[in-house]
Amino acid sequence: MKKIYKLFLVAAIALHFSPLFAVTAKYQTENYTLTVNYNDSLTPGDAIFVRLSLQQPKSHKKNKVEHEKHASMQLYQGNKIIEKAVFYDVGKKKNQTSTELLCGLPLSTWLKNDIYSLKIIFSFDEKELKEFTLPLTFKDRNFDNETLDLDESNTAIKTDNSPERMAQIEKLNNILFTTIPTDVFSTQNYICPTTSTRYTAHFGDRRVYSYINGKSSTSVHFGNDYGIPEGSTVSACADGKVVMAENRISTGWSIVVEHLPGLYSLYYHLSEMEVKEGDMVKQGQEIGKSGSTGLATGPHLHWEMRLNGEAVRPEFFISNFSFEAEAAEK
Repeated sequence: MKKIYKLFLVAAIALHFSPLFAVTAKYQTENYTLTVNYNDSLTPGDAIFVRLSLQQPKSHKKNKVEHEKHASMQLYQGNKIIEKAVFYDVGKKKNQTSTELLCGLPLSTWLKNDIYSLKIIFSFDEKELKEFTLPLTFKDRNFDNETLDLDESNTAIKTDNSPERMAQIEKLNNILFTTIPTDVFSTQNYICPTTSTRYTAHFGDRRVYSYINGKSSTSVHFGNDYGIPEGSTVSACADGKVVMAENRISTGWSIVVEHLPGLYSLYYHLSEMEVKEGDMVKQGQEIGKSGSTGLATGPHLHWEMRLNGEAVRPEFFISNFSFEAEAAEK
């Protein structure tokens, strides 16, 4: 049975806005204090992250019965659930009476202005499920349109339907849709993998690929392209585990790093790779050199972020997306 706590935000009516984009609310019971930090702006191509900080009195650990802690969230468009995910544990405080839980949901670039809500369902100190709803504000975003005229080589890559290329696509998708709750490697602000600020394409661009035979296809660009010379240093945007490091038909020499459950960074069109599958990397560590392998019209780095399989604007993660600073202040 679920209990609906409609007064959650009424009780915390003095919402606190951090210097970034965190909204904070608190819920108090006799057994615990639940602090909620989240970004309330629903912007196409970004994500929603919610951090739950569960503070229990010191006497709580003396209780004989410990109940399993569970929390999940659901994003509604009207009455329809469009995204959902389960929270994962990102650590305890030194006093061992505070538990930090984190969860993120990607927001499609095709998201339209509508009525949205975010429901949190949880059970911390008893079997009974409780739930509350967080308010959201929709903020639209415009994406550029571009046409790429492909030469014979790139046309062949883009139209390749061979079993090898299909197998590569399936392998990558299987990785990107994998969520391992215990794989928590980095909750700090991420960094850009290159020092260059020269974009040759942006996340969310609506693309038309024009082939040499006069035909064309359309797609969305899932990452940022940086126009940097071949052989430029490419660094890991955050601590993590290398889950792919191989040559692919479409993306050339490619590296994929897992950072959080369901959260991955991707680096494409490299000329060299400095890591292999299974390696652990640190933020800022060199993992490869930029290049123009695979489907590329020139030397560049393609940097992409995927959350639960969906592409998210990379700059979102350069901000305080996990509310680590707010948690540290408690």
